[in-house]
Amino acid sequence: MTEQSPAEHPGDDAWKVTFLAPRLAIEAALVAHEDAYDWDHDIVIAGSEIDPARPEEWQLEAWLARKPSRADLAAMRALFGGNAPKSQIEHLPPTDWITLSQAGIEPIREGPFHVHTPEHAPSAEPGVRNFVIPASQAFGTGQHATTAGCLAMLTTMKRSGVVVRNIADIGTGTGLLAFAGLHLWPASRAIASDIDPVCGPVVALNADANGVRLGDGVGRMAMVIAPGLDHSLLRASAPYDLLIANILAGPLTELAPEFAAAVAPGGHIVLSGLLTTQEPAVRAAYARAGLRLAARMTRGDWSILWLRRRSFGGSRSSRVGALPEWSKRW
Repeated sequence: MTEQSPAEHPGDDAWKVTFLAPRLAIEAALVAHEDAYDWDHDIVIAGSEIDPARPEEWQLEAWLARKPSRADLAAMRALFGGNAPKSQIEHLPPTDWITLSQAGIEPIREGPFHVHTPEHAPSAEPGVRNFVIPASQAFGTGQHATTAGCLAMLTTMKRSGVVVRNIADIGTGTGLLAFAGLHLWPASRAIASDIDPVCGPVVALNADANGVRLGDGVGRMAMVIAPGLDHSLLRASAPYDLLIANILAGPLTELAPEFAAAVAPGGHIVLSGLLTTQEPAVRAAYARAGLRLAARMTRGDWSILWLRRRSFGGSRSSRVGALPEWSKRW
């Protein structure tokens, strides 16, 4: 999932706007953000609980690399449907924001993986694969939870005997999930993509820092910049045994037919970046595209889905609300 801080760009000041509200209100605002097709993508938002001891008290944080204008604030308030809580505006110099973000992101320990920032020590536990990812790239509580969930799901698949030789990681962000796939299935090859051009050099730096070989071939990973699967190399590399997409519920739903067509019969898709409240709509879209649910996990308010394509025939489609009988049996 591509989420980045405006303060990742040296020399830029960062501003943060915070709204405090009940969990359901913040979740509704996040859904409204996904549906806001005219959203200014220079404004990055994330929702999270404030304190684990008070799980119903949440915050919506918005970051941008300029002082928020009246129009910026109006767009943020509109996410709450006319009932926006009061906002708090902070000016965060880049160095201060990076220090704060690094201090606040704890390592992820899932399956054989220990993912940490440079400020945390790697694990010395035998058999653990350490990945170091700068904190400024692991932006927001939601991203942390969905990443951890994907690592757990991939580990479950490996332990269940799933064999993978060709991996696609769509919306890779840091490259981490593709790196993890190559670790679990070292005889595979991988390709990662993201819509954000910033991710190209980010993935290259992270690959070098973590000993992941870039390029084409077994044990290597290629990287392209593209929306969805709209790239000649992504199309040429299909079909995939495993497609990973940790993005957002809206794009996941829209891309269901395209993702299904890119996966080999009997192949697998791992989806995340969707709230549990969004899961039914996403699952329905993939059922219509010919995929069945193999397993699901939750991390807080986020769902992680493992789907499998039918091992015979092609994908089917139908009108929303008119699923074929074979899909209802899953």
